[in-house]
Amino acid sequence: MKIFYSDDHKLHAPKQELHRGQMISPHEGAHRMELLINGMKRAGFTDFNAPDTYDLARLLGVHSPAYIEFLQTAYGRWKAAGYAGGVLPMSYPHRPRRGAPPKDIDGAAGYFCTSSDTVITQTSWECMQAIANCALSAADHVSAAGGASFTLTRPPGHHAGADYMAGYCLINFTAIAAQALRDKGAQRVAILDVDFHHGNGTQDIFYGRDDVFFASIHGDPNYQFPYFWGHRDETGEGLGEGYNMNYPLPPGTPYEKWKEALLAACQHIQKFGADAVVVSLGVDTYEHDPISTFKLKTPDYLDMGASTAKLGLPSVFIMEGGYGVAEIGDNTANVLLGFTGG
Repeated sequence: MKIFYSDDHKLHAPKQELHRGQMISPHEGAHRMELLINGMKRAGFTDFNAPDTYDLARLLGVHSPAYIEFLQTAYGRWKAAGYAGGVLPMSYPHRPRRGAPPKDIDGAAGYFCTSSDTVITQTSWECMQAIANCALSAADHVSAAGGASFTLTRPPGHHAGADYMAGYCLINFTAIAAQALRDKGAQRVAILDVDFHHGNGTQDIFYGRDDVFFASIHGDPNYQFPYFWGHRDETGEGLGEGYNMNYPLPPGTPYEKWKEALLAACQHIQKFGADAVVVSLGVDTYEHDPISTFKLKTPDYLDMGASTAKLGLPSVFIMEGGYGVAEIGDNTANVLLGFTGG
């Protein structure tokens, strides 16, 4: 299990987020990485590798040029307009959006955003580049050597679509890794999203494709963010029909019921005939996570990893959610231990 990490994750550092009607210190921040690394070191994972550097073109396989340009320039435009703090829009369009992005930065920010918990800071773009390099390095390593790799990514990425940010996510690192595997020769790639929240951005990016299969196990969108995606009847469209599977589960779901969905998802991945799998690894399914309602316990993550390993596929793990409790490091390490038989 080769692990990729960049200290540049610290360059993305929002000071506040809007949560349930009030401004609070963000649930997503650099403190999460400290918890993750500490837990992994306790489990014996100590070899953290710096990523290679890649051309920006590798990001354009999943994100639109207009969106990438927006991320590069948004903070400077925001400050030039005389606005304070990080880039946080006040206006959002009805979907589908009509016309080009507004010229005003506040309107443009709303055009490229779907939730008010996602902020662009002065050095967010530099962070996005560094973490995207981690995801690409992990995918290219598996393409060349087989086996498995893991990317310690923050912020998470699976809510980011081709041309929008949401849910702390600005760049979709899972989608980047999946496309990288395709570019390096994998004919069919599966994505298994086990984060508590539905990976709407990843689903959106691949919804019309038959070469990437997406499966997500998550909180019922009638009750949980991102609310407007993740229902069972979302199965793909056009060439992608039948290549998208959602497993929404009710509040309070224990591991026994959660695992039933995992096994069903793995069966679909095997039927799909994937050459490789990307795992969107969120551990916010943990029973004490502050923004979820599932009831998974720390030992359950060992079984989660072992069950995923039974796919027998080259695997890239991309870190997604997991918030506010020290156990996120132990839970993440347990997934990797279970996967590797440690």
